[in-house]
Amino acid sequence: MDWVDWILLVIRVGLVSVVLLASVMLVIWAERKIVADMQTRLGPRRAGPFGVLITLADGIKLFFKEGITPASAERPVYALAPIMSLIPAVLAFAVVPFGTGVELFGRRIPFQIADLNIGILFFLAMGSLAIYGIVLGGWSSGSVYPLLGSIRSSAQMISYEVGLGLAVAAVLMYTGTMRMSEIVAAQEGFIRIGELPVFPRWLIVPQFPAFLIFGYAALAETNRPPFDLPEAEGELVAGYHTEYSGIRFAMFFLAEYLHLITISAVAVTLFLGGWRGPIFDFLPWLWPLLWFVLKVIGLLFLFIWIRATLPRIRYDRLMNFGWKVVIPVGLLWVLATGAIVILPDEIGRDALLRWVGIAAGVMLVLSLVMPLFTRSREKSR
Repeated sequence: MDWVDWILLVIRVGLVSVVLLASVMLVIWAERKIVADMQTRLGPRRAGPFGVLITLADGIKLFFKEGITPASAERPVYALAPIMSLIPAVLAFAVVPFGTGVELFGRRIPFQIADLNIGILFFLAMGSLAIYGIVLGGWSSGSVYPLLGSIRSSAQMISYEVGLGLAVAAVLMYTGTMRMSEIVAAQEGFIRIGELPVFPRWLIVPQFPAFLIFGYAALAETNRPPFDLPEAEGELVAGYHTEYSGIRFAMFFLAEYLHLITISAVAVTLFLGGWRGPIFDFLPWLWPLLWFVLKVIGLLFLFIWIRATLPRIRYDRLMNFGWKVVIPVGLLWVLATGAIVILPDEIGRDALLRWVGIAAGVMLVLSLVMPLFTRSREKSR
């Protein structure tokens, strides 16, 4: 890389950072507006058109608000924790490809900050590092409620990080690569019946169980309802950031929504074809970027919809669901993916489909018969 490449990289990093910050403002406004509409309320409508500048006003207020440090806090760690939570959320987006790129000054500028050959592992590593900011913030506050929130968060992250990793492992086994751009390339084309294209070759079709596991784990990773137990207002006031105010609280808030945007972008890359979609002759570099943004918006709307619909679950049920459902199903699907990848070469595609059909029929019969025995046992009691 020469000095021009370095300058272009710095410009690209700056533009992506600014767009991410602006996206956080819009996502917060959209969440408040959509949830208000679903609950037959008005929502934000005063600052700017349709109240879209309300998040900017809140950010300015928090920036100039006095930050209060508890007397019993561990001051260096207390000040460092919000930064440790924010930085991994920003870095995780660096490996996400959000377009095909553009030719500028005779150089190819990719719409991706870093195309690492271990890109998906980098994303998982950044998600694991983000927990340190939450745990240290809760511990260093010197208060009981933040400490309980941080302990909850660490246990929740450890539990669902395993499920997230298993979902990602299934995708890596199916595509044979850890590079994010190559995962998008593996989703090129259409699923066909004969010569008729039926559906894009997105991994959500062959890897739908992995998509569900990824979605459940993403809700827990981002502390979103119904898995927002680390911030449970009815039990812990606000959880790990109870003692934070001003710009430090804003950094925790910003990190949470940045992580939400990043994990939605990664889900689009892994399961929904990434930036793939119809490309027209007019501004061909713009259409992939547009399809990527629209897909991310769709997943963000799903996250908001879940928040407005489902109540917060009990903590013991959260942990039981993670260890007794998400992880076992993830392990089984990893084994099934290995069979899907290897068996067609070993026993032939037709034989595999025949055995899969037999297994599906047996499972269907068992699902119909088992309730009869369960009811007979209940009547005998």
